[in-house]
Amino acid sequence: MDFRFVLLWTDALFFLLLAIGLAAIVHVRRSEPLRAAWRKVGSRATGMSAATVLLAFLAIGIADSLHYRPMLAPVGTGGVVPSSAADSAAYSSEVLSALDALLAPLRLRVEKTYSAPFAAELYARETLELPGGGQERIYPRLAYGAAHLDDPANQLPQDVRQRFVGGAAAALALWLLAVVVVILGVARGSARGVRDAATAVLRGETVLAWRAALVTLGAILLVAGTAVALGAHYHVFGTDKVGQDVLYLSLKSVRTALLIGTLTTLVMLPFAIALGIMAGYLGGWVDDVIQYLYTVLNAIPGVLLIAAAVLMMQVVIDTHPEWFSTAAERSDARLLALCLILGITSWTGLCRLLRGETLKLRELDYVLAARAFGVGTAAILRRHVMPNVMHIVLIALVMDFSGLVLAEAVLSYVGIGVDPSTISFGTMINMARAELAREPMVWWSLAAAFVFMFVLVLSANLFADVVRDAFDPRRG
Repeated sequence: MDFRFVLLWTDALFFLLLAIGLAAIVHVRRSEPLRAAWRKVGSRATGMSAATVLLAFLAIGIADSLHYRPMLAPVGTGGVVPSSAADSAAYSSEVLSALDALLAPLRLRVEKTYSAPFAAELYARETLELPGGGQERIYPRLAYGAAHLDDPANQLPQDVRQRFVGGAAAALALWLLAVVVVILGVARGSARGVRDAATAVLRGETVLAWRAALVTLGAILLVAGTAVALGAHYHVFGTDKVGQDVLYLSLKSVRTALLIGTLTTLVMLPFAIALGIMAGYLGGWVDDVIQYLYTVLNAIPGVLLIAAAVLMMQVVIDTHPEWFSTAAERSDARLLALCLILGITSWTGLCRLLRGETLKLRELDYVLAARAFGVGTAAILRRHVMPNVMHIVLIALVMDFSGLVLAEAVLSYVGIGVDPSTISFGTMINMARAELAREPMVWWSLAAAFVFMFVLVLSANLFADVVRDAFDPRRG
């Protein structure tokens, strides 16, 4: 192979979470009460639309978590790696991902500096020497954006319209294929005819809100199809200070947001569940110690605690460069450290909720009966208490996701978030701070980060509301 797979720590933990999610799906399919609760989620148009958007972001995150190091071609081979040199060849120190390979046209087309969306020229004038002597300040043509046009001023609008229509047509074809697949699946699952299934899907009369999911999928495919058609020849969201495509940076930021929102839960859950249930069930001095612990943590300003921990971790990373063979591993270590710090400082709220719920559960008849029959404390907690507080855990995790995504943006904005070399919404917003103050103002980096983060957070919030309504017994 002309590349070597690289498994970063965040990749391993992210795939571990995906495996846990798949195991949870299998468990849900075997439990009728859980199937009924998730059926309520799927029956809501808001839930299916939000889930469709989140799955699209998840697909981007998975593609960006498959990392590899390309093989370096030996000197004098013209950039071609001979098969005989595969065993002894050196590999690049640059770590790429499958998403980088898919977005190679965007990643490799680097301009000189800023350019506006769909522009054919740089955003600022430059002084050029004239052939006959003298100088002139003009807007130079871009090396890649609209480079196929001879007269951008006249040809660009029509060319954009044609490519937009072509991308929309491809998106429509894919959407119709998805509609056919959904209709056939509904017909098979409900023992209906294909025509009846199609009518039910179009009228929104299915058990799951497939119509809402298909409409949302159509919008996603339309955006993706037109972006692919236009992105091959234009910078759809412009370029930043060093000429990188802003659309590429926005898509690369999705993985960072997902990791912050999901890996933090992997750190938070053991603390919150174990300490919350122990405090509520055991009571006494155990309850006092746990309450004192999370009260002290809540008394410390969260930003200051996170800043101190991040700076300490950065000192450790800087003093041990031999631990990391590539810059990607170094930045990944800081990202993992940020997830650990956020998890350690954000478990107190869920712990308090679980303590209160366990205080009620331990007085119920089936728990008292188990205790009277001599069932051990560990067995009671595992069989009777924990299953009855998992709805609170699920609701809290889904609702905390958006808060963690926003927290990364805020922390990176103030300089204590992810490594500056890590692409994230926070670093994009941080760079846009200076760009907004220049003349002429560069607005598209902030706008792109805002749009992507807004859609991700809004989808997570809407999905959290639907999950809360489905699993909260007081709303049943």
